[in-house]
Amino acid sequence: MEEWGSNLITTIVVIFTTIIILILVQLLARKLNRYLESVEGVQKARRQQTITFLQVVTWIISVTVICIGLLMILSEFGVDIAPLLASAGIAGLALSLGAQTLIKDFIGGFLILLENQYSVGDDIQLDTLTGQVERITLRATYVRDFRGFQYIIPNGEVRIVANLNRDWSQILVDVNIAYEEDLNHVTSVLKQAADDFVNNPDYHSEMIGEPKVIGPIVSGEWALTMRVMVKARPERRNEITRELHKFILQAVKSAGISQPYPRQESLVIAKD
Repeated sequence: MEEWGSNLITTIVVIFTTIIILILVQLLARKLNRYLESVEGVQKARRQQTITFLQVVTWIISVTVICIGLLMILSEFGVDIAPLLASAGIAGLALSLGAQTLIKDFIGGFLILLENQYSVGDDIQLDTLTGQVERITLRATYVRDFRGFQYIIPNGEVRIVANLNRDWSQILVDVNIAYEEDLNHVTSVLKQAADDFVNNPDYHSEMIGEPKVIGPIVSGEWALTMRVMVKARPERRNEITRELHKFILQAVKSAGISQPYPRQESLVIAKD
């Protein structure tokens, strides 16, 4: 009877300690969440990525603490936990053999979060798929392409990924011009138009460095292709690309530079 009383006291202590640890873990996680949400100058996607990683770590710690507490209680009441640990090891091995793909996905998701390979809101390219990341879990990454289709990619299948929004984006605008045009004059017009766009107050803060004009990069059957390149911050990449394209086309039109395009002409044969 005395032994049972001692075991009961120890059990209460273990349960109380476990609850205290869980409460402290939750309080610490909430405090870190509030801190992350209050920090200024951090991108929303990066903040959300860090919060997601924090939630995963909190869950892992909580489950581990509960399992340790249960094992301690069972051991205190004379239950031999060695077979349980052995059974858990065998069950874990069987589970791992039967669910290798799932475990690989979890490990891949954990590494994506840990290394911050990409975040919610980033534009990424996976093989032939290009789209925006909508959601990341330990098992899969949810990507929506420009057509509105949502793709669910298991994290274990992510081998090579191109992050189009990391630090800066390269904006490219290609312009077709006629072979008869003076290339030096065309280059000058394009460079001046790009400089004016970069210095525009609406976009100047988004730009990184000076624009470049290169070309011709392609000599087609009916036109030469010139390219305007400028680095910009990734948040408004698509908007800036569209506006720069319109700005360049307007400058080319105003300068009287010919922009040919393929056309088909019908041949009319006169009958006698």
